[in-house]
Amino acid sequence: MARRGAGTPFLLRLSLLLLLHPGGTLGCALVAVGSPVVPLGSSVTASCTIWTKLCRGLEQGKVQITWMLDNEPMAGSQCQGPGGTEVSNLTLPQFNRAQAKLWCWVEWNGTKQRVGMAEIRAGYPPAKPFNLSCILNLSDYGLTCQWEPGANSHLPTSVALKCARSRAQAVTCCTPQGSHSHCTVPRRLLQLYRQMELWVSATNALGTAESEHLCIDPMDVAKLDPPALQSIQSIPFQTDCIALAWEVARSSAHMELQCELRYRAPEDPAWAVVTDITGQTGTAQRCGFLFGTRYHFQMRCRRSSARGYWSEWSPGRNYTTHEKAPTGKLDAWWSVGPAGAGGQLEVQLRWKAPRRREANGRVLGYRVTLSPRRRGRDPPTVCNTTHTQCNFSAPMGTRRVYLSAYNAAGESAATEVTLLERKGQPLAGLWAVPGDEHSLWVHWETPPAPAAAYVLEWQRVSSEPGRCSTCWQMERDGATTAALIRDSIEPFQRYNISVYPLYKDAIGVPVHTTAYSKQKAPSYAPKLHLKSISKSDAELCWDPVPVEMQNGFITSYTIFWANSTAEVSSAAVNPSLSSFVIQDLKPSTLYKVHIMASTAAGGTNGTSLTLVTTVLDDIEIQFLFLTLGLIFVLLILLFICFQNNGRVKQQFWPSVPDPANSSLGKWVPAELQQEPLQGPGVRDPGPATISTVTVLERAAGKQPPPRGKEPPAPAEPAGPFPAPAQPYVRQSGPGPGPGGSGEPVQYARVVADGYRGQQLVPPRLHLRSGPARPLLRDPGPRPYQNLWLLGAAPLGCPGTGICPEEPPATFPLLQGLRIGGAEEPHDGRGC
Repeated sequence: MARRGAGTPFLLRLSLLLLLHPGGTLGCALVAVGSPVVPLGSSVTASCTIWTKLCRGLEQGKVQITWMLDNEPMAGSQCQGPGGTEVSNLTLPQFNRAQAKLWCWVEWNGTKQRVGMAEIRAGYPPAKPFNLSCILNLSDYGLTCQWEPGANSHLPTSVALKCARSRAQAVTCCTPQGSHSHCTVPRRLLQLYRQMELWVSATNALGTAESEHLCIDPMDVAKLDPPALQSIQSIPFQTDCIALAWEVARSSAHMELQCELRYRAPEDPAWAVVTDITGQTGTAQRCGFLFGTRYHFQMRCRRSSARGYWSEWSPGRNYTTHEKAPTGKLDAWWSVGPAGAGGQLEVQLRWKAPRRREANGRVLGYRVTLSPRRRGRDPPTVCNTTHTQCNFSAPMGTRRVYLSAYNAAGESAATEVTLLERKGQPLAGLWAVPGDEHSLWVHWETPPAPAAAYVLEWQRVSSEPGRCSTCWQMERDGATTAALIRDSIEPFQRYNISVYPLYKDAIGVPVHTTAYSKQKAPSYAPKLHLKSISKSDAELCWDPVPVEMQNGFITSYTIFWANSTAEVSSAAVNPSLSSFVIQDLKPSTLYKVHIMASTAAGGTNGTSLTLVTTVLDDIEIQFLFLTLGLIFVLLILLFICFQNNGRVKQQFWPSVPDPANSSLGKWVPAELQQEPLQGPGVRDPGPATISTVTVLERAAGKQPPPRGKEPPAPAEPAGPFPAPAQPYVRQSGPGPGPGGSGEPVQYARVVADGYRGQQLVPPRLHLRSGPARPLLRDPGPRPYQNLWLLGAAPLGCPGTGICPEEPPATFPLLQGLRIGGAEEPHDGRGC
């Protein structure tokens, strides 16, 4: 069941597509439009009618009609028509497409099908053709007409050339092929030597347009074939005249013709034209040609009635006139150097090549002599060259030289060149402005004295010596105040220009100026270098841009600098400077700096330079080092004073007695020799303190034991506590002891503090009875060595007789003892 229900919609759709395919809709649907072709932008009406009875499958369901203009849906109105029809009407208020298809769709049970279509085109009426012209070709007598079509009408348009002979009906003479706008009328439709009327007709679905009617005699618009030049030769004894012979084409031999001749040399900018040459076959003579010059000749003809068209120019012929000796004077310019070793003048002579009219042919060379040429004698030649300059030596005092040019026909008259001194008055003013990219206008103010001529000299400025060559020209009019120079002028290059006024007996001092024919931004900006820097200033320098890369006059340099917070500052620098000091900078700050070089036509930025300001200025650094040096010197002086002054030295470094040299170190009881020696610590001991003092009292009448023998030790008393120690007393009397006979023997045990970092047991004082043991003396004490290192018992150890309970006393408690061999007075009281 589910499979059957799922297949039912597909079968309905398939049946509807089969019923309503284009072949089966002709009898049940119709799409009609008001007009298939409408003016562009006008309204369009259309209707779609569906006969539901004729379209099987649509009888029972509701029919929904929709519209599509190409792929764009359109909304129409639907209603029921007579006879069980469904009608939908559509109105397009403005149709702005050149061509479109309007489709009618039927929607039934969710399925859409196209049932009809109408194609609509829109455009304009045809435009009027113009500029109709015709030419008759005498080779086949076909009349070719051409015209200019009007604007595009966006509609298919048929174009035809209409013609009407006198008293005849208009006919179509020819039709252009494709989109061309010309066609040829055959000879059978022409009426020669009679008027014909021709026009162009353009027709499309919206109307017809015609061009202006052209009434012509076909022979009046005939274009003749060009004539042929037969020969060209010079007329004897008239060296600047030539004669030409020609012949017209056979197709125009029966006509009266009017012809023109044109010619020019390769150097001429335009053609020279000779008019009013009549006849069919003949010769023409023309004078005023230059000698030794190659010319190109051409000829054309038309009917003598001045109607119709000129023929094409004939194939050209070349002819070179014969030469003769050069004429005229040569423009010369010179400079005289210092005399050489042999008393000779060093002369550099330059001249301009003769003008074409004066050269009379190809110049083969130039000759310079020191004297004029006389009849029957040729003067000695100092220079014979094909160039336009010459360097030679002349005797001291030479004032004139003679210059001439020669060709194959002879030599010109010598031009006298007077070597004048350059000491005349200069010009009152001089300036130059661009003419175009390859020329400069030079203007000047005339000097106070009248000048006979002026010499202009210019050269390209270059940073490489010897790279540029000098150019010059002479203005022979002394009243002129301007000249145009064109030779070797290039844009973006600087030129030095000098002007010399020429007087009758001297040459004026030159005046100079510089100019560009065209400027632009420099090719690159100079590279910045850091010259010096402090905490608030930075001095920068740069090399000037080479003159070839400046491309114009440098108007200014602009320095830009910015810190890390993007605070940008700038300053303009005069172009004559090559260094700049940036002021008011922040100490210990990073800056980025770049330079821009500018001309009147723009500027160019250079690469960035990174710099960091210092914390201190140079003066502050010098003052700091000076202060430190003074402090160091004072410290050295104080050290020297302390070394030399004992009193001051004693205040800072007091003298400490050496226990090894005391009286206690000279006699040690034998009992102390039995005490174990304690090794010194690894580190230096601290301040020495007295830990135990033992007083040995000798009984009355007893003598001390002999040296080397030790009395027997008495038994220790019983009891938990040792016997109390005897007080320290000093008795006088004889005896073998250190104090004399019968005097109590005294000794002390000096125990030093432990080394720094050594953990000591808190001292306690223990008394025990028994005979006291003398100190064990190191046989070789060293200066300032503590008694702890001499074998004294460690603190807190029983068996030494007396163990301290209080912190050991320091060295000041030893007053009254004999230390280091010196004995201080003692009053007998306790320490």
